[in-house]
Amino acid sequence: MAGLRLSGRRVVVVGGGPVAARRVAGLLGAGAHVELIAPHATPALDALAAAGGITWHERPYQDGDLAGAWYAVAATDVPSVNAAVAAEAETARVFCSRADDAASSTAWTPAVGQHAGVQVAVLSPGVLHGGDPRRSQRVRDAVIEGLREGTLNAPRFRERPAGVALVGGGPGDPDLITVRGRRLLAEADVVVADHLAPQALLDQLAPDVELVDAAKIPYGRAMAQQEINRILIERAKAGRFVVRLKGGDPYVFGRGYEELLACTEAGIPVTVVPGITSAVAVPALAGIPVTHRGVAHDFTVVSGHIAPDHPDSLVDWAALARTRGTVVLLMAVPRIGAIADTLIGHGKDPATPLAAIQDGALPGQRTVHSTLANAAADLAAAGLRPPAIIVLGPVVALARDTARAAREP
Repeated sequence: MAGLRLSGRRVVVVGGGPVAARRVAGLLGAGAHVELIAPHATPALDALAAAGGITWHERPYQDGDLAGAWYAVAATDVPSVNAAVAAEAETARVFCSRADDAASSTAWTPAVGQHAGVQVAVLSPGVLHGGDPRRSQRVRDAVIEGLREGTLNAPRFRERPAGVALVGGGPGDPDLITVRGRRLLAEADVVVADHLAPQALLDQLAPDVELVDAAKIPYGRAMAQQEINRILIERAKAGRFVVRLKGGDPYVFGRGYEELLACTEAGIPVTVVPGITSAVAVPALAGIPVTHRGVAHDFTVVSGHIAPDHPDSLVDWAALARTRGTVVLLMAVPRIGAIADTLIGHGKDPATPLAAIQDGALPGQRTVHSTLANAAADLAAAGLRPPAIIVLGPVVALARDTARAAREP
């Protein structure tokens, strides 16, 4: 099996119908100088000739037309003409593809596709006996899709990505990572992963990829972040492509910008790949819209990792209590009692509907409904634990009532 390098070389196509038009398109893509021989041609071929893209000899094929050609395509609807073209090609030692008879061809046209510098060409196994072109096209499409989405593990060994990629892995389901994120993950030499990153994707990494579990890095919270930064910079400076895989989105309470600053200060190039944030995705997967016409025109995402009365809290809890929209609380399960008391103390209705969704986007996802006043007791009684998203506002009641109505006969 070999490929023909046709760039800048004379190729003769005999025939002017739809088959010839498809072959001409591929030949032009390969950079060939195409001469078309046919008394009639499709409008597309006519337009190409008028624009100077091809040379059209507006007449029937004649013996000797292949002189000086590197490659020939016989694509008329007259078998005897195609046979004559193939016979001249055989005598002149010019490779020839017969569109009507693959078994009589000396060259076969594969289904071709390109992605990221790779050209994929597929021939069906039975090509010597006529082949199965549609199967070849399906295989080509599947390979190209796999390369594009990163599901086909084919890393580059030249002109590889460099530096660090901050990749948002989405809320946990491996199918919810972006196409670009998955593709970069397939190129990684090192993956530094959070415990909330899609774990199923880590199982698909090649054996030679170094996996660093960021959740197991020792020290306190700040020191752990310094150690993660050090690993990213050290591995990247060693010439390895590093993917920092996070749950959700890198810039939504993911410390992604801290890592970007550390890398850029060290002279490391950084690519940021946004992810689907759990603040929106997990409520949606639980049937709760964060906005709905006539119910909620805004939503606020709040980190609950520190209590409202903590001196480091940056949240305006009084303003949050006054909002009529949806409040989404992340990392708030251990402090939901203090948060509820603070919001109620600032005037929030204790009966405000509340839902907590545990293990969102994963097989064990479950939802506990409550109210702001009862949230702490109800979540504790249900044994609800992190990771969980808490949603507060009228959209919760809307979703609950809609689900109840759907279950009733």
